[in-house]
Amino acid sequence: MSSQPSALFTYPKQAEFGRPLPKSKIYERSGANSRLKDLFVEQLEQIVWRYKLAPETINLPAKPGVQEIQVFAIQLKTQDLHRDVLRCIDGAVQFPIIFELTQGQGAEARTQVVAAYKRPSEADAVSWVCSDYFESDWTPATTERIPLPLALDLGGLYEQLLHRLVPIAPRNQEPLRDLIARTEAVMTKAKEVAKAEARLAKEKQFNRKVEINATLRQLKTELEQLSR
Repeated sequence: MSSQPSALFTYPKQAEFGRPLPKSKIYERSGANSRLKDLFVEQLEQIVWRYKLAPETINLPAKPGVQEIQVFAIQLKTQDLHRDVLRCIDGAVQFPIIFELTQGQGAEARTQVVAAYKRPSEADAVSWVCSDYFESDWTPATTERIPLPLALDLGGLYEQLLHRLVPIAPRNQEPLRDLIARTEAVMTKAKEVAKAEARLAKEKQFNRKVEINATLRQLKTELEQLSR
């Protein structure tokens, strides 16, 4: 897996939106159940709709599936955020979203950028499909931000923002959708490797150890092929 470049960008002043987003609005639009509402209350201090990247705010044309990109800033009460909360917010907003999570206050504050690859469903015109969530490392909230990457349209900008979060490098000419599918396969395979390693560590019988070792070698080979 490649080391990540920074995912904290300087967004244009004219794209600033800066409005708090009431949790009740998210509940209404997503049909959140009591478990999700409890997570919102326990883990979220505030959601702010920070930026709206659209043709009229950043002078880039829209593209099918990427009419606008929203940037949401979330102040956390806890060390981390359950991904079901982000999935709920994504389900309530009909545009791709880049989340900036901040944990802590003042000089101790740190920020992480998180997003899923979000696209319109091919089966249902009003629904959206989200991939797994990808995230940057946590960095001090005061980390210097970098300029937005150059792009010809909002679709191209969205791809570049996501490339900063996806933990494996794209293959030559690999479309974003294929890269996302491969990354999800890598994540699944890595979990299988971890489970096999845990089984091997616990196993006492020599014959079973040999079997598990063979399986583990095969899984690691498959993981390496997927990751390249």
